[in-house]
Amino acid sequence: MTDLPVSEAPVDEVLLGVAIAIPQPHATVLTNWRRQVGDPAAELVFPHVTLLPPTPVPADSMDAVEKHLAGAAAAHQPFVMHLAGTGTFRPTSPVVFIQVATGVSDCELLERDVRSGPLERELDFPYHPHVTVAQDIGDAGLDDAYEGLAGFVARFRVERFVLFSRGGDGLWTWRTEFPLGSAVAAADG
Repeated sequence: MTDLPVSEAPVDEVLLGVAIAIPQPHATVLTNWRRQVGDPAAELVFPHVTLLPPTPVPADSMDAVEKHLAGAAAAHQPFVMHLAGTGTFRPTSPVVFIQVATGVSDCELLERDVRSGPLERELDFPYHPHVTVAQDIGDAGLDDAYEGLAGFVARFRVERFVLFSRGGDGLWTWRTEFPLGSAVAAADG
């Protein structure tokens, strides 16, 4: 989910995002860095790889959205994600991110299936899986994040993705987890 300015959705709409949440202890490391470089989004956004950016949907379509996401999750198997080093979208956009070194194609396929049906929408930029660690702050903070996290490495198994919703305070709230393919069988067995 990109860290867009808070805008109030009409009462009959819900602002949703879908993402792969970065597990602990990696999430705490990335949040602390985001806080350290002065990014106010550190308090609002859990470290993640976006599968669906902030998207307003009719509140009465939530059952269909959750059914769609359950189907998308079931169609994909768990996979290993390897995060390594930093990248940036500068000068196009003032963003520093952690790169997805392994799991890119898994994310791309999952994103395509998530962003279909009741969640179909156009993107502002081509999909590029990453973990934002600094955005819309001064160059010094962006440079600090880029250099300070250049050696960051994390490997973990992705077994689910999460549906988030954003409140009027800008805080993203963890709403529903959707286990991937055989992760359902492993959880039941």
